[in-house]
Amino acid sequence: MPIDTHTEADTDTEAPTDAEAEAGWPDSPGDTALTIHIPEADPLVRTGTRAHVTLLYPFVPLPAFTADTDGDLRALFASTPAIELTFRHRDLRRWPGVLYLSPSPADPVRSLTKALRARWPEAAPYRGIFGSEGLDPHLTLASGPGTDEIPASDFTPHLPLRARVTEVHLIVSDGRGTPWRDARSYPLQAP
Repeated sequence: MPIDTHTEADTDTEAPTDAEAEAGWPDSPGDTALTIHIPEADPLVRTGTRAHVTLLYPFVPLPAFTADTDGDLRALFASTPAIELTFRHRDLRRWPGVLYLSPSPADPVRSLTKALRARWPEAAPYRGIFGSEGLDPHLTLASGPGTDEIPASDFTPHLPLRARVTEVHLIVSDGRGTPWRDARSYPLQAP
């Protein structure tokens, strides 16, 4: 599958534990994910990657990605209206070692993930590590050591932040320690 661009992305999760790594985490060469890029939040992100909300990770592995897969994704996203998301001060939340923003409304993002899972039930969100439903939609601002000490006041002056989502990106990994890169983009329904 040809790669269109070579930009970085990330999978929005905290560092894996030893047990998670043994269960197939972190990323393997050919892993893919479907993400929504939120360029308006790029200046806030402290992960070394661009701002995004993950719809489904991992998705179909690159070697199994076919023209039919591509066509099904194009049809699904072409029938999905553009999404207006807002990230507010009250949406700033934490998991241990992770600082993130929840999108509002989250239901359009959840609906897309559910539609993807209905078509590709074998694509278990986050390899099932966080349960069958995965994680709630979120935009990771920071993760790793020291994140729990980052004050919310570093981010609140820049909120609310509004984003109009008009496309979904298929991203691919070349394996652990390499940046994710865009493989394809899928426009949402034109207005």
